[in-house]
Amino acid sequence: MSNINVEIVQALLKDPTNPEVVNRLVSPDAIYVSLTYDNPDLKKLMPWAGTHKNGPASVLEVFQELNTFWNIEEFDIQQIFGEGENVAVFGSFTVHSVKLDKTFISPFSVLAKVKNGLVTYMQYMEDTFGTGSTFRSGGTWTFQGNPDGSEVSVP
Repeated sequence: MSNINVEIVQALLKDPTNPEVVNRLVSPDAIYVSLTYDNPDLKKLMPWAGTHKNGPASVLEVFQELNTFWNIEEFDIQQIFGEGENVAVFGSFTVHSVKLDKTFISPFSVLAKVKNGLVTYMQYMEDTFGTGSTFRSGGTWTFQGNPDGSEVSVP
């Protein structure tokens, strides 16, 4: 069963902006989590971020929208495997921002659940600090995370 589930997730990730593919492979009540459960600041930068509960419509909306902000130059699945209803995917992708002409290569991971031949849950993660930097137009970010009190600035 898990090999079939792996093939379903792989087919979905291969063509996530195609309505025929998405409607065939995603459950009407599927939940799609893009980058975060709920982060209003990240959503300002990446409007597709967050938890989406509209099944195939959510998957299509997310992938179609992010493809208006970026050109996806490469999407490479390096490992995909499953056990039962669970499928895990690891790889990398290259994005090129439409507005600022910046490129970034990010790792990604996906956790998917497949029941009765349909994706019912998908959680997609990437390096949002890196991919978000392709939209950065200026300014300096200053961070204080180190307990020793030191600051880090990113120009």
